[in-house]
Amino acid sequence: MIIDLLRHGETELGGGLRGSLDDALTERGWAQMRAAVEQGGPWHALVTSPLQRCAHFADELGARLALPVQLEAGIRELHFGDWEGRSAAQIMEDQADALGLFWADPYAFTPPGGEPVEAFAERVLVAIERLHREHAGKQLLLVTHGGVMRLLLARARGLPREQLLQVEVGHGALVRLQLEENGQLRELP
Repeated sequence: MIIDLLRHGETELGGGLRGSLDDALTERGWAQMRAAVEQGGPWHALVTSPLQRCAHFADELGARLALPVQLEAGIRELHFGDWEGRSAAQIMEDQADALGLFWADPYAFTPPGGEPVEAFAERVLVAIERLHREHAGKQLLLVTHGGVMRLLLARARGLPREQLLQVEVGHGALVRLQLEENGQLRELP
C-alpha cells in the first residue's frame, strides 16, 4: 500500500503547539495544501484527521476528485496538555527544564496534562494497521498533522526515538511512504 502523507497548512492561530486545538486554515494554509497535491496521486481514497485544519481540505479535495473521504480519529495530532496553544518560547519562560526534557526524548517526558508519546504512537500505528487491512494494495492520501508525519517518517527512516522531533515537516508538506505486507514503512522519493 502506498500512503501519501499531507500535513495541514498554516492555521489562523499561528504557530506553537496546536495539538487538539481545532483552529481553521488561513488562506495561505489552503494555498499550501492545494499546491502540494497538484502533482500528487492518483489516490483511491482520502483519509483525514477529524480536526478542521485537515478535514475541510480533504472534503474539498474529495469533492473535486470524486473520491470518498474517511475520517480517522487515530491520525489526529498529539495532545500537548497544558502546552497547547503555546509556542516553545512561551513554554521556555516558565517550564524551560520540562521543555528540554521533552525535546531530548519525547517518549520519556510527557507535557503536563498531555498525551504520552508512547500512547500517541500506538494510536497512530493501530490506525495505520487498520487502514492497511481496509485498503490493501491501494494508494491513499492521509491528510494529517506534523506529529503523525514525524512519527511515521522516523519509523520509515529507522531513527531512534530520541530523534523524533528532529524530523522536519513543514506546513503543506507531502511525503510518500510504502507500507509493506509485514507492516514495515519505507520512504519513497
